[in-house]
Amino acid sequence: MAMITVENLSVQFGGQVLFQHADLSFNGGNCYGIIGANGAGKSTFLRVLSGEVEPTAGGVYIDPKARMSVLKQNQGMYDEYTVMDTVIMGNKCLYDIGKEKDAIYEKPDFSDADGLRASELEEEYAELGGWEAESDAGKILNGLGVDTQFHYTPMAELDGRLKVKVLLAQALFGKPDIVLLDEPTNNLDLQSVVWLEDFLMDYEGTVLVVSHDRYFLNNVCTHIVDIDYGKIKMYVGNYDFWYESSQLMQKLIKDQNKKAAQKIAELESFIRRFAANRSKSRQATSRRKLLDKLTIEEIPASSRRYPWVGFKAAREPGKDRLFVTDLCKSVDGVPVLKNVSFIMGKEDKIALIGRDERAVTLLFKLLMGEEEPDSGTIKWGVSTTQSYMPRDNSAYFEGCVLSIMDWMRQFSEDKRESYLRQFLGRMLFSGDEVYKPVNVLSGGERVRCMLSKLMLSGASVLLLDQPTNHLDLESIAALNNGLAAFDFNVIFSCHDHQLTQTVANRIIEINADGSITDRRCSYDEYVGLEGIEAASRDAR
Repeated sequence: MAMITVENLSVQFGGQVLFQHADLSFNGGNCYGIIGANGAGKSTFLRVLSGEVEPTAGGVYIDPKARMSVLKQNQGMYDEYTVMDTVIMGNKCLYDIGKEKDAIYEKPDFSDADGLRASELEEEYAELGGWEAESDAGKILNGLGVDTQFHYTPMAELDGRLKVKVLLAQALFGKPDIVLLDEPTNNLDLQSVVWLEDFLMDYEGTVLVVSHDRYFLNNVCTHIVDIDYGKIKMYVGNYDFWYESSQLMQKLIKDQNKKAAQKIAELESFIRRFAANRSKSRQATSRRKLLDKLTIEEIPASSRRYPWVGFKAAREPGKDRLFVTDLCKSVDGVPVLKNVSFIMGKEDKIALIGRDERAVTLLFKLLMGEEEPDSGTIKWGVSTTQSYMPRDNSAYFEGCVLSIMDWMRQFSEDKRESYLRQFLGRMLFSGDEVYKPVNVLSGGERVRCMLSKLMLSGASVLLLDQPTNHLDLESIAALNNGLAAFDFNVIFSCHDHQLTQTVANRIIEINADGSITDRRCSYDEYVGLEGIEAASRDAR
């Protein structure tokens, strides 16, 4: 039976149609990845399903016996509660029963009627798993990297990074029948993302997730729900299957009258190969059966546009690139970086990782001279040039009334409008858009401007701190390709697993004590090594 049924659903804002005439069913045991370009209506679609937004037309029908849980976005919403209470509120009925029960037992004039009511509540509480609630909540919190010491801390005392994890734990608590997650991997460290993937792959309920993390979508999704052309369509398989098959279909459509039969055979062969080889998740068998039934007509053809991202150094640097020696830095008296030393070699593309992302950002600022170390040295090779994309780019845009064209002209040797317009067109700024003031740009548009600045710099060393923030899947894929193809050095931090795996050949992790772990290997190899070492430590 379908947990959620969508019939003839349409949503529009201010005359703009986001999507219309959508008919979909979401069933138990499946995970549905919601994808679409920025502004297509992904988050709005989840809000319609949750009842937060009324559709323009059509309806959403939820199984009346199903309990739905939604990842909250308001970090200050639970500041008056403890972490444990906030998580257990994920099952509001259980939480309310527990509070009512405790209030009755605390009454100084406990009556016979109170005793009867308490008995009823005790039975309901036990049926809902109340006696295991704190233990279950604790397991989820620990899995997401919220240490036990914080479990009974008031939410108001937590930083934003931990609040996000607690709200995610709340959404997952109590085995809800339906879970709606909007960007659940944002601000999660590696270990927390891996835990979440494992949790969702074994989850028996219905999960709908919006995410820009391709690796995450590939690991957890049984279906892709694509919002494109103002329509919502559902496809069997994970993100890679959707992407590769849509690219093949685009070629087929463009070449309908030339070697059409050959293209069809190629696509059918791809479907068979994909169905046979993809077997990661619990639902693999049923997924293969569905893939076997696919026809050419069911394959998507996307209208999306991909920016072009490519980096080229103005000159080749010499052998010496970067020397970091015994670097130390404290913030408010607390050591954040301690005795950090490494030498960047000619071939190195370094991913900086760590649970404390403040430490990662601080290291970028030290490398770029925006902060001074307490001790230690940083020495760049004299023939290197550096270009930096900070995590927070607001200083480049807020209060600036320059048009995109004039903003870009500041960083280009070629000042001609024809050249700049051609360049901006490749970054998806076209027509009169190039005259839009940069202070009104969206987060994704700002990042595309910053990437353009990096491309125009001609630097031989690129430093990027969380460059995929605010980017859609298409822009992330373009950035991924550009960094992988760059001939010289890259130092970057990134939440996107696939980008990190395909670009980095060296991983430097900033540990909790401010020291580093430095390994020349791919991201997946590092994850494997860390898992083995952790298991070994646990065994001891």
